[in-house]
Amino acid sequence: MARYLWTIRPLFLLSALLVAVIFVSLGLGAATISPAEVWAVFNPQVPANPATRTIVLDFRLARALLVSLVGAGLGGAGAAFQGLFRNPLADPFIIGASGGAALGATLVITSGWTATRFGVGPVPLAAFVGALLAVGLAYGLSEVSGQLRTLALLLAGTALSAMFSAAVSLLMVLNDRDFVNVFFWLLGGFSGRSWDDLWLALPYIAIGLIGLTLLSRPLDVLAFGDEAAQGLGVAVPQVRLLVVLCAALATAAAVASSGIIGFVGLIAPHIARLLWGPIHARLVPMSALLGALLLVLADTAARTLAAPIELPIGVLTALLGAPFFLYLLRTRRELF
Repeated sequence: MARYLWTIRPLFLLSALLVAVIFVSLGLGAATISPAEVWAVFNPQVPANPATRTIVLDFRLARALLVSLVGAGLGGAGAAFQGLFRNPLADPFIIGASGGAALGATLVITSGWTATRFGVGPVPLAAFVGALLAVGLAYGLSEVSGQLRTLALLLAGTALSAMFSAAVSLLMVLNDRDFVNVFFWLLGGFSGRSWDDLWLALPYIAIGLIGLTLLSRPLDVLAFGDEAAQGLGVAVPQVRLLVVLCAALATAAAVASSGIIGFVGLIAPHIARLLWGPIHARLVPMSALLGALLLVLADTAARTLAAPIELPIGVLTALLGAPFFLYLLRTRRELF
């Protein structure tokens, strides 16, 4: 019973904090709305201003939920990759997902392709496909005789990321008219996102996070090494493949929805590990909730600090995340 409460209580408290932060964020932006007015939108017994209702429900709520979803996907995937690689520096983009997504989005932007497929805009669709193809390529290059080599996967992802980054830079140089569009997509952001974007990303990130949560016990065993895991009956190659697939799916959907947002998937698992320990049954969901919370706070700051100008959220997460990570590196050396 005590173990159950130790898992459920922080999940409930952090979820409540996330809901409170989202509620506050709905009133902040270029047009400030009081908490009472925001509450009136959700209370059928209180008449709400039609313009306020439109701003809150059609724009800010959809965006806030999408931001939370993306943050959760990045946080959960980061925790899984850190456990899989037994590397505290691992993040959701470690095996080339960001590079593949960036190349896919850049190809579409510079080509001028505007046609939608399956109700999805060309840029997010190309980013999603590019991320999955990059992860698949990294996995294929690192598999030898049917066995996945973790170090080879890490090195393949690093090499592919460098190659894709060079290709993106080349495309930007050759298509200078699209330089600004590509540059701002690479910085990450949620401007113009709607309910459609939320519904498109939801199933992929949800499937990825649920899969990673179900794989929590094998991830715990893998921390003792491959030989120990095999001795305890864990099918190591299959578990690795499933972890990579679930984490890559969540990461691909997240980056397709927002562009490249760094440090959230790196910092959230470290905070969760400090507060609740390394057991993945708690670590994965808590990292997801912390990722959602951190990204909602960053998005709120991006919308309000220089309103009506919206700052790129990827810049804010890097400016805030990098110093915090250096602080952890300095004060919590046992983590590294």
